[in-house]
Amino acid sequence: MAKKTHPISELEARMDPAVLEKARKMAQEESLNIRLGMLREKYNTKQNERTNFTQTAASNLEDRKEIRISTLIDYVGRLGMGLEITAYPRNSTEKEILLRV
Repeated sequence: MAKKTHPISELEARMDPAVLEKARKMAQEESLNIRLGMLREKYNTKQNERTNFTQTAASNLEDRKEIRISTLIDYVGRLGMGLEITAYPRNSTEKEILLRV
């Protein structure tokens, strides 16, 4: 019996590696944007309800492709939350906390 491969793995195997890497990076950046908005909504907070963040500023932050860590700390802090940044080897389950505020 032939071994089945995942359809996405098959597509990735046929893609140019540079194009694939660019697509992965774009997906990671977009997922940060999605998660920031989802986090705010999970805690029933509107974009204009945070001090130091107007509705426009919150919207821009949630749509931004790159965010300064200090801005991210401030934003999640205004949601009443802390932030933890971890690093991990991709081939392991070990994690190292780089920042916890």
